[in-house]
Amino acid sequence: MKKKAISFLSAAVLAAALLTGCGKGSDDKTITIAASATPHAEILEQAKPLLEAKGYTLEIKVFSDYVQPNNIVESGEFDANYFQHVPYMEQFNTEQGTHLVNAGSIHYEPFGLYPGKSSDLADMQGASIAVPNDTTNEARALLLLQDNGYLTLKEGAGLTATKLDIVENPYNIEIVELEAAQIPRTLQDVTFGIMNGNYAMEAGYTVSENALLYESEDSDATTTYVNVIAVKEGNENSAKIKALVEVMKSDEIREYINSTYNGGVVPFK
Repeated sequence: MKKKAISFLSAAVLAAALLTGCGKGSDDKTITIAASATPHAEILEQAKPLLEAKGYTLEIKVFSDYVQPNNIVESGEFDANYFQHVPYMEQFNTEQGTHLVNAGSIHYEPFGLYPGKSSDLADMQGASIAVPNDTTNEARALLLLQDNGYLTLKEGAGLTATKLDIVENPYNIEIVELEAAQIPRTLQDVTFGIMNGNYAMEAGYTVSENALLYESEDSDATTTYVNVIAVKEGNENSAKIKALVEVMKSDEIREYINSTYNGGVVPFK
């Protein structure tokens, strides 16, 4: 009787192991990715059939913030995310103790200054300007203003600059720090707003038609702020992540980006 019970238990364990193995094999053909709605999730939708042709199913979940997508990749709940540039990812790793890495550089979104209560740069004197309050994107906004002669930052402030690093402010600009996603909804309360490309597009703005100032294509920002597929360290060389990156850098995706976003999204070379 005892031997039968042991045999039965062994069979059950073997069956469970086989089922677990099958599940894992199935999961290896499913890619879960967290993304911002525009343009990231839109671009990923175009990648779905291309990945299906390679035998992979792409599952996309849209997030409206910049924190959860990193946390769920770090935890292993999702395979990857697509919403951020490298300086933000590295700053997040430093501050949160995460281990995210760049698996593939996909596109660049020019940062722009957009109209708020005014659409005239002549109103820069005494202007209030909303900027993202996360470290790397606030620095990027301030560098845009510096490059156009509206203020001067402390030498060496670079990609960690905040409004505390402003050493010359001849136009008496008031820098209003806000969570990036909030800026489009508060433009009526400030003179101008500097926005991330994805939030500008979600609000119906484009660089070519609406931005009063924007980063040039030959600026250092092109390579510094390229948007990437981010994964947890150690997963960047997995077969499914390599397949995802290959598709996202394909001619089909490049053509979609160039024909859809009117210069607001630029494929990374």
